[in-house]
Amino acid sequence: MSVPVLGILTLYLNSAKQLEEKGIYRKMITQGKRIGLDVFVFTPMDVDSGKQRIHALVFNPETGNWERKWRTFPDMIYDRCRIQRSERFQQLLRFRSRYSHLTFLNRPLRNKWTIHQTFSQKGRFRPHMPVTLLYHSSSDLHQMLKASSVIYIKPINGTGGRGILRIERLKETRGMFDIQGRRQNRRIIQPRQVSLPRLESIVRQWCIGGRFLIQQGIPLRLPSGRFHDYRMLVQKNSEGKWELTGIAGRVGAAKSVTSNLHGGGHAVRAETLLKEWLGSGEKAAKAMSTAERLGLDAAVFLEDSFGTLCELALDLAIDREGKVYVLEVNPKPAREVFSRAGEKDTYRKALQQPLEYALWVYRTKLSPSSSKKTEE
Repeated sequence: MSVPVLGILTLYLNSAKQLEEKGIYRKMITQGKRIGLDVFVFTPMDVDSGKQRIHALVFNPETGNWERKWRTFPDMIYDRCRIQRSERFQQLLRFRSRYSHLTFLNRPLRNKWTIHQTFSQKGRFRPHMPVTLLYHSSSDLHQMLKASSVIYIKPINGTGGRGILRIERLKETRGMFDIQGRRQNRRIIQPRQVSLPRLESIVRQWCIGGRFLIQQGIPLRLPSGRFHDYRMLVQKNSEGKWELTGIAGRVGAAKSVTSNLHGGGHAVRAETLLKEWLGSGEKAAKAMSTAERLGLDAAVFLEDSFGTLCELALDLAIDREGKVYVLEVNPKPAREVFSRAGEKDTYRKALQQPLEYALWVYRTKLSPSSSKKTEE
């Protein structure tokens, strides 16, 4: 009996053909072998369309080395490609279009603005969405500053906390604003106080050459002065059903306006952080339960709206009253937050679920036995 094949589709980070998540892929290939799934890694650059074959990266657990092998197209594709400003990304778009007939475990989601608009159409999600506008001019900035004393400006396609500004209207100094943030290279911009005209000018400059959102700020500053949020991962399981894999807390670096781990933040068990934040275990448990239902409903809704998904990370803000807000949705989530929070079992599960789901897809939709059942 033939072993089902899963191709992990990714992108090189640079011309030296470096891969960001090689350690993760190694674990997935090794685990795949254990459960009867043949896994290899490839990028659109490795595809020979003429001969319908792929110069794949394969990890050999016996030797502990990566090897290159020519492989035929896999039964299923697990797309791990994140947005880049590069020709490699354009190549990816061409690959997705040319091979759209293949079985993808997950399709790309749209940008943050489209996702926000999609969520906002449904009453179930509206209470959990921070007020958000697409920035066109200073009038949008004024409108948001009237509605909220703290706002964030973020790129509609950004990841890892890059390109984010936090603006706070100062109570004690009328007409002045505190501004801090992170540049595209993740470098921290130190807090400074500016007047409204200066703020308008800074925001205008910041948003040149891209599309940006202005979002209501949820109070997330811990007593230590650091910002925090929660990363929730929902995934499809071995029966093709959505389930919560885990939630972890993230605490930002000193002087950082985001809590991303890449930007120097650290991970904490969600229960511990939430109990400290809300003041009781009971309130923490209630917020976690609300978050779980929200995450599972969001996954079903976004899959109906945009196409097949196998996992979804939601970045959540939980205010002092325990109200849960969805800050961002990420269809290509990293899992390191669970490992760093000491949640070893959750981390293992986060790696294994896409493999078990791939087996379920193969057995129910692609294997010869499944097509016989369909005919019957």
